[in-house]
Amino acid sequence: MKTDLPRWDMSVVYPGLDSPEFERDLRSFVRALDELEGLFDEAQIDRTASPLNPDLAAGILERILPPYNALNDQAWTLGAYVYAFVSVDSRDEYAQARLSELERHTVRLTKLHTRLTAWAGSQAVDALLERSEQARQHAYWLQRARVIAEHMMSPAEEALAAEMRLTGSSAWNKLYSNLTSQIQATVEIRGERQTLTMSMLRNLATDADREVRRAAYEAELQAWEQHAMPIASALNAIKGETNLLTRKRGWDSPLHASLFQNAIDEATLDAMLEAAYESFPDFRRYLHAKARLLGIERCAWYDLFAPVGKETRTWSYDEAAQFIIEQFATYSQKLSDFARRAFEERWIDAPPQPGKHDGAYCMRLRRDESRILTNYKPVFNGMGTLAHELGHAYHNLCLAERTYLQRMTPATLAETASIFCNTIIDQAALRDADREEQIAILEASLQGVCQVVVDITSRYLFEKAVFERRAERELSARELCAIMRDAQLQTYGDGLDENALHPYMWAAKPHYYGGLFYNYPYMFGLLFGLGLYARYLDDPDGFRARYDDLLSRTGMADAPTLAAEFGFDLRTPTFWRGAFDTVRQNIDRLEALARGA
Repeated sequence: MKTDLPRWDMSVVYPGLDSPEFERDLRSFVRALDELEGLFDEAQIDRTASPLNPDLAAGILERILPPYNALNDQAWTLGAYVYAFVSVDSRDEYAQARLSELERHTVRLTKLHTRLTAWAGSQAVDALLERSEQARQHAYWLQRARVIAEHMMSPAEEALAAEMRLTGSSAWNKLYSNLTSQIQATVEIRGERQTLTMSMLRNLATDADREVRRAAYEAELQAWEQHAMPIASALNAIKGETNLLTRKRGWDSPLHASLFQNAIDEATLDAMLEAAYESFPDFRRYLHAKARLLGIERCAWYDLFAPVGKETRTWSYDEAAQFIIEQFATYSQKLSDFARRAFEERWIDAPPQPGKHDGAYCMRLRRDESRILTNYKPVFNGMGTLAHELGHAYHNLCLAERTYLQRMTPATLAETASIFCNTIIDQAALRDADREEQIAILEASLQGVCQVVVDITSRYLFEKAVFERRAERELSARELCAIMRDAQLQTYGDGLDENALHPYMWAAKPHYYGGLFYNYPYMFGLLFGLGLYARYLDDPDGFRARYDDLLSRTGMADAPTLAAEFGFDLRTPTFWRGAFDTVRQNIDRLEALARGA
């Protein structure tokens, strides 16, 4: 693997965290925040007992929304800039201090958001839409504000909750992120004892040598066990806070609050999960085929990411970049040029290193510009991750001209472009592949889909059970492990060795320590993306004409409404079953290859 993988360039925003330019814009942001707070107070922006005169309310909205959107854009860029330093090195004490400093100010903006939502939701929304252009531009946000206002505590309680979050769930989340990014474990690899960070250790899950994978897996479990107490405390605190606040806000459960947050309803979730459960026997066929290709009786957890087949290319970072640029061009030159720009302008931080956050993510930085963090591995999946995150960046490009409130995309729709871009790369790599390459590419693709369907369902079952049981009392690390193991047994079934599961997956996945029910939106995004790709194959020109517009409106309509524009009914299992058809065909193809057909 290259040791000179690229680091992202943040200097195009500011020369450094201690630069006069950063200090100038931070002070400017605080002044503008002071002014906006004064404007809110002057206009009495807060929940009202009864709607204001529609003409008066429309005038207030016209004054408030432009500076509110502009200030949030400024806060987003400042926050992304500072977080970029923390996420590549959590040991950077100066960056951590600047992040904490910024959070003190952004919590004030959070409180303004709460006040604005409460005020807008208590107005006569239909009358506002008739009188205000700003209202018409933000119609979907206003309609959602009406529902949110019904589920708000008193203004004083909401303000207190926002302030307490800094020393509550946000502090626990920060503890989790900082602690896990610094965990190291000693493992013996091919006769040599090495001390590795958790991200480096987890990267060994892709090693071709089963003994290396087993040793890394066992060292990982041991490391999680050694640090389980503070991590379990963080999880208990975050889930306990969520339970309390959802109850105080009048939601039936955290799940119901999550469904609204993700712009879908229970019928859509139930239809998707029904199709997912129907697909589990097919995924177990895939895991049995993988075991056959590995020459073992049954896969253990540490075999889930094992390579099979033979890739004639090692997918160095530069090769992956060129392949992505070329294959994105088969869809559109716009997408290809965008990817080239991301590579040439150094938007990507690629190398694993001590203190760096594990996994991968994409964050909008400013206007049409994003930044991508990855821990690059020179395998097909490493390239797939790059393509996936570039899809997120392309989504941000399509959203660039929208206001802050119009860009508030739910997690269910946030994966749309990333899955689409992943699929382009998978299909391209399969076209001219020989038998061994087909096995490698198909398995890599199915490996990812299995994670997003089977493993995501296990995580959903785990989180649902934790919320329910946490309502009664705190849960020990041992209990959390038992709940996770049971969820994995329900989903993987006989596809995996039941004596070699991963009971500490609750500690390994950071999403549990942030938003609630992060999991099922990923499955939604995968299947929705596959459905869109199938529609693209049916009508390429017609699809291209509408696709970017759809991406630009993911914060301006709910998921069923946007899906209906492409002829999809998300509230019945039919669409979801159809999305699995391509997956089943790939499993059939891999099975045949595994048998030597």
